[in-house]
Amino acid sequence: MDLSVVKSFADVIDLGAAALGDQDMIVLGEERLSWNELQARSARVANALAEAGVGSQDRVAFIDKNSIEYFEVLFGCAYRNAVTVAVNWRLAPPEMAYIVNDSQAKVLVVHEEFADHLASFESDLEHVETIVAIGSAGDHVSYFGWRDAHGSDCERVPATDEDVCSQLYSSGTTGLPKGVQSTNANFQALFATVDWDMDQESRNFCVMPLFHIAGSGWALFGMANGATTVMMREFDPVAALQIIEAEATTHAIFVPAILQFFLLVPSEGIDLSSMQYIAYGASPITEDVLVKSMEQFGCKYFQVYAMTESTGAGTTLPPEDHGGGADPKLLRSAGKPIRGMEMKIVDPETGEEMFDGEVGEVWMRHAGNMKGYWNMPDETAKALPGEGWLRTGDAAYMDDGYLYIYDRVKDMIISGGENVYPAEVENALMANEGIADVAVIGVPDDKWGEVGKALVIPVPESELTADEILAYARERLAGFKCPKTVDFVEEIPRNPSGKILKNVLREPYWEGRDRRVS
Repeated sequence: MDLSVVKSFADVIDLGAAALGDQDMIVLGEERLSWNELQARSARVANALAEAGVGSQDRVAFIDKNSIEYFEVLFGCAYRNAVTVAVNWRLAPPEMAYIVNDSQAKVLVVHEEFADHLASFESDLEHVETIVAIGSAGDHVSYFGWRDAHGSDCERVPATDEDVCSQLYSSGTTGLPKGVQSTNANFQALFATVDWDMDQESRNFCVMPLFHIAGSGWALFGMANGATTVMMREFDPVAALQIIEAEATTHAIFVPAILQFFLLVPSEGIDLSSMQYIAYGASPITEDVLVKSMEQFGCKYFQVYAMTESTGAGTTLPPEDHGGGADPKLLRSAGKPIRGMEMKIVDPETGEEMFDGEVGEVWMRHAGNMKGYWNMPDETAKALPGEGWLRTGDAAYMDDGYLYIYDRVKDMIISGGENVYPAEVENALMANEGIADVAVIGVPDDKWGEVGKALVIPVPESELTADEILAYARERLAGFKCPKTVDFVEEIPRNPSGKILKNVLREPYWEGRDRRVS
């Protein structure tokens, strides 16, 4: 496929169907769907959305694990020039409701597996006019009936480069998730400037959740290059290795936690030789896991450092820098900026550019940088300071053109590839009447890279236990956001303005490590 003529997601499916027709486009379990079949289904969805009143730039929310229906809705929205909002299915019901309401979605598509979640927040929905259920519909419209009640000829609503096509939500430091608005131009830049060496002979393995840019963005890049997408509904390490063999997958992106899982499960007798390229990213990786993983698969590896806000574009550490005659220290770097990406290290206080070797905040300028956060002008202004630059919130230094991530300017914890913002967790825990004060920090973890720890000052004479605090968190937050441990402390250090000194709290747990992320 000629990427230069791909201007929107609608072009991806239309050009792919014209070129590849009855070839497999998506494989999920026993289901195999051709380009022609997915195009027809997507057109039916577009007509159903039109009947539901969805027009240009309207939002459509989607709650499900990885599924073919997600892409039917995404491409159906593209035909309407509407915006897909993939909701993190791991969230607690109130968190899901916030995103659906914040996005002002007119239509909500939800899988029956999340019927209980829907039941708990349905009465709180503010903008949704149509709820469509995949599977057992109950009182709601059945997705398959809703889709198939319409023909497969549909009118494409005109779209511009600056129109939003995807709105993924990134956790917010204020405790509120932020809707990252990615435009057609942003994805054009991703497709045109990233070289992941895929074509119509490639079989692209997609196991990351589609509400992540590493899931949906990776899959869409493969589709734009004509690759077959092989998906898993939910990741399982043994099943994933078996699928690699059975489907002869060639490309994949994994977070380091997944690569570590692969090392822990039996893989003897499973043929992994079809793999040609493995990308890894979303959280830092230990050198031990990386080297052992490279031995396990025996293919080319490249690291990716990027953000949802940059539409998955950032830096790449290419295969030639992984072993062989390459400098061993490069395995600790995040690589060099991709083609067309400008990057600088800036003093976060003064805004002055830093010299090589000096730690500061990473700023990126690229056509993939988001349009802004949905309905959050103040947060957008902080993230996009002007002249096309994006502030990443990550602390790093440059050395001979290579980027080395050191820490995070923001307090974000990355646990198993999931972003967790302590302020959100702290806000939830402070609602407990037995907690006088709390700080949440990231501490090293061999399995997940880092996990949350709650440092709690209890109310005097309170008999609150650590187990009770963890149970309280699980009732209010998604599991990956919950602290894994609780320590009771007498004091939480703060600066004169009242900001918690997270660096002071983290120091004892990270002492002796080269990087203050793991």
